[in-house]
Parts: sequence; structure tokens; C-alpha cells
Amino acid sequence: MSGQLKEVRNRIESVKSTQQITKAMKMVSAAKLRRAQDAIMQMRPYAQKLQEMLSNIVSAENELSIKLAEERPVNNVLLIVITSDRGLAGAYNANITKLAQSVIAEKYAAQHAAGKVTIWNVGKKGWESLTKNRYKTSDRYKDLLHDISFNHVQEMAKEAVIAFEKGEFDMVEIVYSRFKNAATQIFTTEQFLPIPKVQPQEGKNKNIDFIFEPQKEQLITELMPKILNTQLFKAVLDANASEQGARMTAMDKASDNANEILRSLKIAYNRARQAAITTELTEIVSGAAALQE
Repeated sequence: MSGQLKEVRNRIESVKSTQQITKAMKMVSAAKLRRAQDAIMQMRPYAQKLQEMLSNIVSAENELSIKLAEERPVNNVLLIVITSDRGLAGAYNANITKLAQSVIAEKYAAQHAAGKVTIWNVGKKGWESLTKNRYKTSDRYKDLLHDISFNHVQEMAKEAVIAFEKGEFDMVEIVYSRFKNAATQIFTTEQFLPIPKVQPQEGKNKNIDFIFEPQKEQLITELMPKILNTQLFKAVLDANASEQGARMTAMDKASDNANEILRSLKIAYNRARQAAITTELTEIVSGAAALQE
């Protein structure tokens, strides 16, 4: 019986130690989430407006030869998959990798079978999972989340743009998690290249007439890469905020689960201790009765 009590005590101490770790990780993630949330909330309206403006220009300027908006048969595909470097974030990383696999299976199965689907991983967890499942991955930007800066993201965006212009890829999509709140992430895909055009709405004849200063070609050539850089940077900030929110929520649930386990273990410990005391009392009473006889 004493061995059973010792085992329960050890388990209680172990759960308490684990709970202290989960609580500390929750507090760290909460602090990081605050900064990440402020960054994406300030960035998102600006990036969305730029993307909307770019799509409108591409849709309106049919007489211009805009190479980055050129739609061609999709033979080679690039997916930029943004996950995290660390685990303990619930199903966050698994959901993103599953979404990437689903996109490949549903839209690019033929290209994948021919080995023409390339994945650029941002974040170690996605790279490990997709490489293990034998996808064609690249780790050149795997460690980008170690130091999130516009310059580092810009390098990746520029390389994707150059590869698209050279015809190395015919379609570039971003797979990431869009931040909604600490408990909710929206796992989504977003077309990066070719630049998507505005779909005409039924019953609306929208005639867009822009006044360009300086020359139209010069302005569009200068504007498009900057907007694409901003679009990819927004996706990285969204993913970073989503990761911190998912980890904070996961650690909060882990702390709650630890409380439930502690409650059960304490009940089991008290029952075992009471049983041991009852057994000892019974032995004492029995011994005293035997001596009297």
C-alpha cells in the first residue's frame, strides 16, 4: 500500500511540474501574441487595399502586356507553405500541411505525379512533415521565422517573381493561416502569381479609368513588385499571429487538463491513504483482541 501511495505522490508532483511549464508557455505566447496581433492589424488594411488596387489595374489595363498577370497553362506549380518552427500549438501545423496536401491532390494531382509541384517551406515543422511524405520541398527559407523582417520576406518574393517571369513556375500560391482571434485561425490558400484579376459582378458594368502619373508602364512596373512583397509579408505576419494564438490556446487547455488530472490523482491518493489507515487500525484492533484472549 505504501508503494501505491508513493507512486501517486510522484505522479502528482510530475503533473504539477508540467502544469508550471504550460502556464509559463501560455504567458510567453500571450506576450508574443500581443505584439504579433498589433503588427498584423496595422498591416492588413494597407496590404488588402494595395492588393485590391493591383487587381483593378491588371483587370483594366488589357492593352498593356503585364507579364506578372499573364495566365498560361499550368505545368509547374510553386506552393509557399507557412507553418511554425516549434510544436506545442495544437493542430496548427498539422492543419496547414493537410491543407497543402489537399490543394495538391485536388488541383495539381497531374503536376505532382510528374514531379512539377515545388514547395517552399517557411517554418521547420511544415518542412519536416512534407519532406517525410515525399513532396518536393525546399528548405532555403525554412528559418525565415527566426527573424521576421520585411527584407527577408522581400528576398523570397523577388525570387518567386523572377522564377515566374522566367517560366519556371506557371502558378504560385501561398498556403497559410489567417489570424482572426486568439482561438480562431482561418487556414486558407491565396493566389500570388499570376496576379488575380477582379471578377466582373453580374449586372454591373464596371468601367475603371485610371489617371497615371508618371507614365503608365513605368508606374505599373515599379508598383507591382512592391505590392507583391507586401502581400507575402502580410501572410507571414498573419501566420506568426496565428501560431502564437494557437499555442496560447493549447497551453491554456493543457493547464486546465492538468487541473483535472490533479483532482483525480488527489482523490485516488486520499482513498489509498484512508484504506491504508483503515487496514492499520484493523490490524491494531485485531492484535489487541488477540492479546486479551
